[in-house]
Amino acid sequence: MTTQQQLALAQIPDLLEQRDLFRLKKLLRSLDTPELVELIEERTEQDQLIIFRLLPLTRATEVFEYLDLEVQRHFLESLSQERIADILNEMSPDDRTALLEFLPDDLVRELIQTLSEKERRVTLELLGYPEYSVGRLMTPDYIAVREEWTVQQVFDYIREHGSGSETVSVVYVIDERGVLIDDIRIREFLFAQPTQHVSELMDRRFVRLRAMQDQEEAIDVFRRNDRTALPVVNEEGVLFGIVTIDDILAIREEEDTEDIQKLGGSEALDEPYLATSIWQMVRKRAGWLVILLLGEMLTTSAMHHFEDDLQRAAVLGLFIPLIISAGGNAGSQATSLIIRAMSLGEFTLGDWWMVMRREITSGLLLGGILGIVGSLRIVLWATVIDPGYFGEYWQLIAVTVGISLLGIVLWGALSGAMLPMLLKRLGLDPATASAPFVATLVDVTGLIIYFSVATAVLSGTLL
Repeated sequence: MTTQQQLALAQIPDLLEQRDLFRLKKLLRSLDTPELVELIEERTEQDQLIIFRLLPLTRATEVFEYLDLEVQRHFLESLSQERIADILNEMSPDDRTALLEFLPDDLVRELIQTLSEKERRVTLELLGYPEYSVGRLMTPDYIAVREEWTVQQVFDYIREHGSGSETVSVVYVIDERGVLIDDIRIREFLFAQPTQHVSELMDRRFVRLRAMQDQEEAIDVFRRNDRTALPVVNEEGVLFGIVTIDDILAIREEEDTEDIQKLGGSEALDEPYLATSIWQMVRKRAGWLVILLLGEMLTTSAMHHFEDDLQRAAVLGLFIPLIISAGGNAGSQATSLIIRAMSLGEFTLGDWWMVMRREITSGLLLGGILGIVGSLRIVLWATVIDPGYFGEYWQLIAVTVGISLLGIVLWGALSGAMLPMLLKRLGLDPATASAPFVATLVDVTGLIIYFSVATAVLSGTLL
């Protein structure tokens, strides 16, 4: 941000309070779009409208596309019908479609009627694709040329039609039926002779997306090919539009947010945190908390099953929190690592055996480390700090805790790694295998492992 822009931002609150609209309008012109977006979102609703109304149409449209959804809704409810129509017609089709998806159906129908005939047709086409398809992201604003054209003809065409294009970094080549046959970076044209034909620059190798393709698949295609835009074709290969990296980054952010919220043990929120009502927040979180509570009740059942052992060797109860927390932590670590690796495409379901082998090795090593630490704690306490505290069989107790930690950490690592992959195989969201869910599962089974080891090691002594 330049010094001039910083000075402008410092003066704006006073100008708003004084309602000096002439000077305010002049200062707003010196700000870039990101600064205007931040300024509007920080102000009160009344000030937001004043600032927005003072912006020229082109700048207002740019700012509107980046505003938070709640602010956009506020403007749609408060601005005049003519101003709304101008902004919606000026917006890029993909951003306009993304906005309409979140509005009530009756309002969408009303807003669509304000569009020009051309923009109305494009918007209805985009809204006709499934909600999470690539077709919902694409824009029809691109540069398409024919292979028999010369480089000079391409530049003439770009000068005439390129201003409305989403990007001119890539030029798409189509045949007489509109079928995509190549994409060529603009730099290839810049270094070519004006008399050369497009066909001379073609290699007929290109990456494309399908209109009905899932948006998550599109994210992987962008990541693998390092592109800022990709063409979208129908089943016959006809070029329908392009998808740009800004839309993909927005979808990537939504997907990551959803996964993180699910990993925390709740349903994904449909709106930003502060925009979500308390009732919605409770509804999204209560279900999982009830499920986890019911799961933890199984822990009580497991302890009841081993009640006689606890009465004969009450000292075993001291290590229950240690045992189950170690297994739960190991499982939470594993499930977080595996879900993130799967979302990045670092391995496929076909690599399940490789993942299992790695987790078996990791689980044994981690369990061994924790088992040694747990055993040494008992040894140190029984020999130095408070001799006799664990009784005459403290060595066997140390062995029990050490072996139990080894087995429980190994089981936690395997459960945390395999459960997301199993859900993916069943066609479910792997993020459903949240860290709290895995921890609860390992808590119950960890108790069974602990008391089984205790029965085997302490049989004939404490048990």
